[in-house]
Amino acid sequence: MHTDEVRSWVDQAERVVVLTGAGISTESGIPDFRGPQGVWTKNPQAEKLSNIHYYMADADVRKAAWKSRLEHPAWNAKPNAGHLALAALEQRGKLHALITQNIDELHQMAGNSPERVIEVHGTVRKVICMACGMTAPMQKALDRVRAGEEDPPCRDCGGILKSATISFGQQLVPEVIARAMRAAMAADVFLAIGTSLQVYPIAGAVEVAKAAGARIVILNAEPTPFDETADAVFRESIGTTLPVLLQN
Repeated sequence: MHTDEVRSWVDQAERVVVLTGAGISTESGIPDFRGPQGVWTKNPQAEKLSNIHYYMADADVRKAAWKSRLEHPAWNAKPNAGHLALAALEQRGKLHALITQNIDELHQMAGNSPERVIEVHGTVRKVICMACGMTAPMQKALDRVRAGEEDPPCRDCGGILKSATISFGQQLVPEVIARAMRAAMAADVFLAIGTSLQVYPIAGAVEVAKAAGARIVILNAEPTPFDETADAVFRESIGTTLPVLLQN
């Protein structure tokens, strides 16, 4: 499949919908979880820190989680050429919605408007109290950790604080998933970028878009279950390929 053909689909499209996964952020220095250099591949214990049941039940798990948050690669990461290409797509008036499985907010930092970004797994840049629902900037909580609080409680109610991300064992927010599916249904071109398309329900957005008549374009390093049914599949680097596909 030639890049020119995909570019012409984007040019003719009124509503491009994009789904991004960890692959778009690895070039910004944020490792994925399950890839060869993934966080959990290298350290299976780290998966415990992402499990809501362990996190809520065990103060030692929370202390380890706070320590790892201090060193989260998101604090130093900058949007790469792939993120910037999606911001430029929005500036052209083509981007209907940007569904992301990422928690790093690099899309917003690149210039995508927050109201167009649908964060299905939440954001690492905020904390939430699991008891009263209070939210606050993550950096304020990290300042408390740096000052010596190993497991800082909520200042409002004393409850357990956690990053405002969806952990394993935690329910996705039904309204957010419904919004993502509505966006997919409205797409005339649907791009899946840097996602293995193996995690449901969000992988189902590809099926929804396809059924609604959208052209499906997949850009991912590894094969996905939807490669057979996609209209175009690219395996090259996202940072170099995406700007070419989306330039006008």
